[in-house]
Order: sequence, then structure tokens, then C-alpha cells
Amino acid sequence: MQDTQTTWTSTVVEHHRLRRDLAVIRLIGDNVPFAPGQYVDVSVPQNPRLLRRLSPALPPSLDGKLEFHVRSVPGGWVSGGIVSDTKPGDEWQILEPRGTMSVDENGPDVIMIAGGTGLAPFRSILLDLARRPNPPKVFLFVGDRTPRDLYASDMLYLLVQDLPWLTVIPVVESITNPDWSDEWYERTKVDIGFAEDDLIEGTLPEIVTSYGAFTEQQVLVCGSAAMTRATLDRLRDTGTPSENIQFDPY
Repeated sequence: MQDTQTTWTSTVVEHHRLRRDLAVIRLIGDNVPFAPGQYVDVSVPQNPRLLRRLSPALPPSLDGKLEFHVRSVPGGWVSGGIVSDTKPGDEWQILEPRGTMSVDENGPDVIMIAGGTGLAPFRSILLDLARRPNPPKVFLFVGDRTPRDLYASDMLYLLVQDLPWLTVIPVVESITNPDWSDEWYERTKVDIGFAEDDLIEGTLPEIVTSYGAFTEQQVLVCGSAAMTRATLDRLRDTGTPSENIQFDPY
């Protein structure tokens, strides 16, 4: 007998293009039973036979709201179609949630290390922790190539104002933006966000481990496979115990 997998249907209500290669997709539909920090495989009408792994950027809600952050990658048929061609009314199929990355709200301080759209599951966790009476302190390292690529700087800036237990450390590989124009960035550019003096220049593995070993903290890593691998190696080399680390190549 062939195994069948439960699927849920969700309908796109907003496609918000933020960069040439990045979009935020908001949907409403079936109540998907995921936990903050988990990921799902999705099937989209642009390429229904190819699944794309995405992490919800909102915690579960009774009204079936979902949000995904998608960056297209070279040769990525599904991600490219989602970023450029998604429209309201599209129906997505959501498959079984997977993954175990989570925060113990009664545990020690938390170190989150997010590369690019690896920020999505951490946003879900942060918003869930905001509902708790006494969340642990959270230090979120969020990194990308240039200041322009830090697509959520305005949202993170506002979160920091509202959540006294949250500290955000923005990291960029180059403090200088590319000399070519991104029309989507120009359309959505806002004044709220991190100033240049707030940014730390370097790679995420270098900057995070410059703070030393995290021997007591809960450490969560999410980003590209290459970023995750490099970060894990540096964390372990500098003395962070493997049992303290949870990770999810995004």
C-alpha cells in the first residue's frame, strides 16, 4: 500500500516584492499544525511537481494565516517562479511540517544566527516568545551580503523597540551597497531601520564566534547550506558544545 501524506491548501492574499530576488508571500487557508521554527514543503502552481522547502515566518494562528520569505537562487525554478510570478488567488499545497528547531522558554539565553531568509523561522519563534510571560534573553545575529540585502531591517528595528529581551546584531559582508540599482528596493525603501553605524562588517561565522564560546546558551543556526556548515564549524572550533546547537539549512 502506498503511503499518503496529509496536505493543506492555502491561498495567496499578498505578494510583496522587496528586492529583485526576494519576496514576502502571505496566505490564508487551512490551519497547518506546525510549531514555530519548523519548515514545510510547498507545491505552487508555477511548478506544481517540484516542492520548495520554506519556513513559516509567523507562529501558528487559528485563522490560518501563513507568511513565507522567498529568495530566488540561480537555477532555482521554484524559488524564481515564486518571487516573480506569484499572484493573489494562487493556491498552494502545504505538506507535513518537519524539523525540531525550537527554544526552551524556561531555558538559558538564546543565540540566533540567521543568514538571509533563514531569518523566517526565527521571526516565528520571536513572535511566539512575545506571547510568553517571561521569555529568555535573545541575541539575534542577522547577516547578508550588503546593507541593501538586509531586507527586514525595518521590521527588526521595530521588534527591538517592543521586546526588551531582544538584541539584534546586523552583520554584512560588505558595508558598501552594489553600484547597480534594484528597482524593488527603491520602491520599498523606508527610513526606519539600522543605521550604518549599527552594522558590523564581516561574515556571520567570524562575527558570531568573535564573542567566544557559547557554553551555556541555546544556539540556533539557519541559513544556506554553506553558511550553516561554516558557522557550525566555527562554533565548535571555538568551544561551543555541539549539544547546545540546533541548526536548519534553509
